[in-house]
Amino acid sequence: MDFETIIGLEVHAQLNTRSKMFCRCSTDYANTVANTHVCPVCLGMPGVLPTINKQAVAYTIMTALALHCTISDDTKFDRKNYPYPDLMKGYQISQYDAPIGHHGWLDIEVDGNKKRAGITRVHLEEDVAKLLHRTSAEGQSYSLVDVNRSGVPLMEIVGEPGLRSPEEARQYLIKLRGILRYLGVSTANMEEGSFRCDANISIRPQGSPESLAKIEVKNMNSFKAVYRALEYEAKRQRQAVAEGKRLVQETRGWLEDKGKTVSQRSKEYAHDYRYFPEPDLPPLAREHEWVDEIRAKLPELPEERRDRFIKEYGLPLYDANLLTSSKEMAGYFEDSLKTEAYKKLPPGRAAKEVSNWLLGEVSRIINANNIDIVNFRERVSPERFTEVLLSNSQDVVNIAGTKLVLEEMFKTGKDADTIIKQRGLSQIRDTDELEEVARQVFQANPQAVADYKAGKAQAVKFLVGQVMRATRGRANPNLAAELLKKKLEEG
Repeated sequence: MDFETIIGLEVHAQLNTRSKMFCRCSTDYANTVANTHVCPVCLGMPGVLPTINKQAVAYTIMTALALHCTISDDTKFDRKNYPYPDLMKGYQISQYDAPIGHHGWLDIEVDGNKKRAGITRVHLEEDVAKLLHRTSAEGQSYSLVDVNRSGVPLMEIVGEPGLRSPEEARQYLIKLRGILRYLGVSTANMEEGSFRCDANISIRPQGSPESLAKIEVKNMNSFKAVYRALEYEAKRQRQAVAEGKRLVQETRGWLEDKGKTVSQRSKEYAHDYRYFPEPDLPPLAREHEWVDEIRAKLPELPEERRDRFIKEYGLPLYDANLLTSSKEMAGYFEDSLKTEAYKKLPPGRAAKEVSNWLLGEVSRIINANNIDIVNFRERVSPERFTEVLLSNSQDVVNIAGTKLVLEEMFKTGKDADTIIKQRGLSQIRDTDELEEVARQVFQANPQAVADYKAGKAQAVKFLVGQVMRATRGRANPNLAAELLKKKLEEG
């Protein structure tokens, strides 16, 4: 029997607010001493009263608008009850039947095919504490609780079960992360835990409206992990059915090192959480003017910026997609186009030339040093970057030299002219000097000279290569080729 894969994603994103969701404790808990950013509210002490973080609500409305959601006229907070050790008060303040935003969508593209993925809801809640699992010197296992994270504003984006493959899920997450970063509402870093994904996956016979048991998969901390976990789970479920086994609704954890999912617990239903309205927080009525103000402040989002790059700068779709996938990379590109050096580049293909170097050599430097474009910009400004490109365009340095200059500029912070002089990278354009090099190359390679005179025109490429080698790449290749041909024809 042929089965269809059904995937729905639940994404949690920590919001970039200075204080927690329901108290004034700092959200800057990373790399701080455990249990120092706490108070009676986020510790869950009896008798305390939470207050709503207005900025967190604004960020959630902003995200919902960017995802084409309808903003609810009335919303409220609820108590979601469950007895986990990372939730000291025994319940989480969340939202259930009245989320801030609902019925939105997100467009994705896989293998050139566009697809609209539905968004069920965008709601706001508080993060939980962090459990630290340890083993003593005697081999005893125990767990510690760090409450610093408890109460950090957490936005949940619940997608419709409309995705049909692990690759669609990966593209959905990449697109969503880009939007959150463009909005500036979250760092959306999976490795740091500020962008977390739970996936619900099931299978159903082709053509059938009914799915088999829904399986929730947790503990995925990268896009690659999400893809691998869903790919594994889709195969596991199909194999289980083929073997006559019964699938049950459950939560499974992804083990990255073993490349498989394992059962953790039976999957809860909504009624298991015994939701009821949070009695210590008032309902929120939609203020239309405030929502309109937030809507007016929405920035240019990745897809809009991509389309503008294609139209305004004549970039191909491939380049525009890569440049705008990062807000910071897109900003570096556009700032480069405003520099004085850029204005001196040959018109027509100047923007494409900047794109080529950013997506090529600059990206290589970034990846090799495990940094991002923000770190690169701290050492190589757009002004200095385009000065290097201008040196190449004006034949001061060749392509190999340009790469060396960029690398050295990143390492030392020196300007292009200084590096070119210190490293002796200027192209040799003096014909007398090149003629002497050509004479030496002819003497060292008589067979190549004979081959050219015998009609093998390709032999000149070999000879040019020898000139470049003899000058350590400093010879102007076009000038060298012209000179070699002239000398070969003369002699």
